Amino acid sequence: MQKIIKRDGSIAPFNHEKITQAIWKAAQSVGGEDRTVAEDISMQIETLLNVLFKGKTYPTVEQVQDLVENLLIERNHAKTAKAYIIYRQKRADIRSQQKAIMGKTTNLPLSLNALQVLEKRYLLKDENGKTKETPEDLFRRVASNIAEGDKNYKGENAEETEEKFYKMMTELEFMPNSPTLMNAGTEIQQLSACFVLPVGDSMEDIFDSVKNAALIHKSGGGTGFSFSRLRPRNDNVKSTAGVSSGPLSFMRVFDIATDVIKQGGKRRGANMGILRVDHPEILDFITMKSDMVTLTNFNISVAITDKFMKALEVNGEYDLINPRTGDTVRKLPARHVFDLILDMAWKNGDPGVIFIDTINKADKIPHTGPIESTNPCGEQPLKGYESCNLGSINLNKVFIDGKIDWDKFRDIIHTAVHFLDNVIDMNKYPIPQIAEVSRNSRKIGLGIMGFGDLLYQMGVPYDSEDGVKWTNKILKFLNREAAAKSMALAKTRGVFPVWKGSHYEKQGIEIRNACQTTIAPTGTIGMICEASGGIEPNFAISYIKNVMDGTELIYTNKYFEKAARTRGIYSEDMMREIARVGSVQNIDGIPEDMKRVFVTAQDITPEWHVKIQAEAQRHIDSAVSKTVNFPHHATTKDIEQSYITAYKAKCKGITVYRDGSRDNQVLNIGEVKGKEKSGREHQALKDQAYAKKSKSEIKQEGLCPDCEGKLVMNEGCMHCPQCSYSACAVA
Repeated sequence: MQKIIKRDGSIAPFNHEKITQAIWKAAQSVGGEDRTVAEDISMQIETLLNVLFKGKTYPTVEQVQDLVENLLIERNHAKTAKAYIIYRQKRADIRSQQKAIMGKTTNLPLSLNALQVLEKRYLLKDENGKTKETPEDLFRRVASNIAEGDKNYKGENAEETEEKFYKMMTELEFMPNSPTLMNAGTEIQQLSACFVLPVGDSMEDIFDSVKNAALIHKSGGGTGFSFSRLRPRNDNVKSTAGVSSGPLSFMRVFDIATDVIKQGGKRRGANMGILRVDHPEILDFITMKSDMVTLTNFNISVAITDKFMKALEVNGEYDLINPRTGDTVRKLPARHVFDLILDMAWKNGDPGVIFIDTINKADKIPHTGPIESTNPCGEQPLKGYESCNLGSINLNKVFIDGKIDWDKFRDIIHTAVHFLDNVIDMNKYPIPQIAEVSRNSRKIGLGIMGFGDLLYQMGVPYDSEDGVKWTNKILKFLNREAAAKSMALAKTRGVFPVWKGSHYEKQGIEIRNACQTTIAPTGTIGMICEASGGIEPNFAISYIKNVMDGTELIYTNKYFEKAARTRGIYSEDMMREIARVGSVQNIDGIPEDMKRVFVTAQDITPEWHVKIQAEAQRHIDSAVSKTVNFPHHATTKDIEQSYITAYKAKCKGITVYRDGSRDNQVLNIGEVKGKEKSGREHQALKDQAYAKKSKSEIKQEGLCPDCEGKLVMNEGCMHCPQCSYSACAVA
């Protein structure tokens, strides 16, 4: 077999498939449709090498590439030759930039943006802050460490498992959550992303939780809390003969503690704060982040109950209950509270909502206590002291030759479940209670990323019935195969310790993990794999992502660019225009069928966002992280419809975000939108019908006469959260 000299000086076998793939990519970029041409030229290259270098030193990579160029030109493939030359130069530029980023190069198929993320967040540093490992080293460190979990079980081969794990990660088929990448094989060895800590109604319990949260954040995890057990402000405190300061004051303590701790020295701590809708301080909780400077380290969500939704449906009242005594202390109109939630969500996205009764109805281990909270992004409902380690499969890697390779998908699912189950054994938990509870349920969260990209490649619009059907087909397969592997592991490793009494036991199902699937946001691991996040549509065809203390990374969707080149419509001017507005819907020169497929988050109506989330939730045993994106001109009416639809569809929660409603949003089209339009401009864009009504008619409908936003009643006064309008009744 012919061998070659690699750029690092090492000797390796000639890789026929690698050369074929490089030629084929060049051919495709100029409209080529016959892969056999690439295969034939690759075979000819190998024949030439055997002749030209027979009995001599091995050829270098550069010499092989020179031969490819010459042969393409000789065989009258001038366009492909040009594309190959350009590709070769780009690769040379990338290697140069790789050295600038990491001080060395990598052979892995990683973009420069991915390398920046790896270098800043994941690659280990020496005592001087200099990067001391390559991406290959990182994945070997993780694969080797996690494969050691096999040594706990008879008949398993850790060495073979390590190679499977290493291949799966280096080929960007699967990526575990950030703490596993950061900490596996290090002294920290804390591998989980998601934790929920109980917050009891005593000073000792509260500050125990603050301390435990600090330990979790230090190791790279995120924490969720329910503050619903804390007595309300001004309630009695027997031990001091004083009064309580209430849950909101203690949330600020958690926030300050988080603010001074870096997660593993690499990212800020993240928290989820939850309060039940029937807690006496719910109104203050809903509005506490309205200034956008309070609780900057918290996402907050209202835990909405079935009782509340029933009261809302009949326009009735519901009870506020003191958690200390269980007594009803007050009644509130459900509509008033719901409108306040909508107003705040319109303003800046906080609070989200979780449907707490829906979550608990789906709990497979209810005998271990109720679920009160979720992790920071809402996809993992957990019990007190429970943790979960996550990982996601890159769907782009199972789409081969124009179709999904279901066998490959199955193999990755099974290997990933094996990986995540091993993580539980290899994990060094921050405190003993978390270790015990987590090992009792052995929850894992396997999900996907690249769903939006996959639909682009398949020519399927996200906002279509076909989009819903593919959501069903892909996630049904994921859930079924993940459960099948978990059941196979149970046969050799045993069921999870609290299996007895679970729904699984009642159904006669022996399974290794109490939960197997989750849809996580896949923010940074998606950047490593160049895959769209979770089940989200692409935010934009071209956009800016703000990460890691202000670093801006510019993204252009490669599948659109490829389609544009294939259709012969690509131009630099067109791409600049797309980057300015994000969407292709109003760009001249793009065919209508392309516009229909290449929809972005803000081209898609909220109805379709919720449809996709609801369909995904049907086949996911934990929950789904999904943002319902609204355009800047959306109104609270639009948000209300999404909430009601999500509840009726049995989603476990919903998060909305109106573009430009925060000065420092993570994803941006063109420049960051820092200034709000007036409420009048928003509503005028959405609903021209109101322009024909008088101000008194509009006010009678509960809308602001100035901007037509939803009015909020507070102590006899009507206020508009969208503008400065206020009207108070005179007693």
